[in-house]
Amino acid sequence: MKHVLIIAHGSRRMASNNEVREVTRQFALQSHDFDQVSCAFLELDEPSIPQGLLNAIEAGATEIIVLPYFLSAGRHVSEDIPAQIAPVQDAHPQVDIKTAPYLGAASAIPHILLSQTKGV
Repeated sequence: MKHVLIIAHGSRRMASNNEVREVTRQFALQSHDFDQVSCAFLELDEPSIPQGLLNAIEAGATEIIVLPYFLSAGRHVSEDIPAQIAPVQDAHPQVDIKTAPYLGAASAIPHILLSQTKGV
């Protein structure tokens, strides 16, 4: 079973975390390539990244694509997220866990930014 785990930073502001949950819900509705889609947070909300991975594994995931919902490749993307994935991968070598490029690396970002300025 193929699973996408969208990773966001997490916020003390619950409305911000709920925005991530809504993006995750919309992604799941529009995606036909994945059996399951969920989200997890680096900090400040639940589930944590390790718990999100374990939830996916417990639900039967054999392949997990971690999708960092971050705009730049700072320390969180380059160090913190991989550091939280590694112990879960080590404990579950039968599960193929891959990390997709972070959101800000998407070639569509300039187009999205331009579209945000239309009508302003």
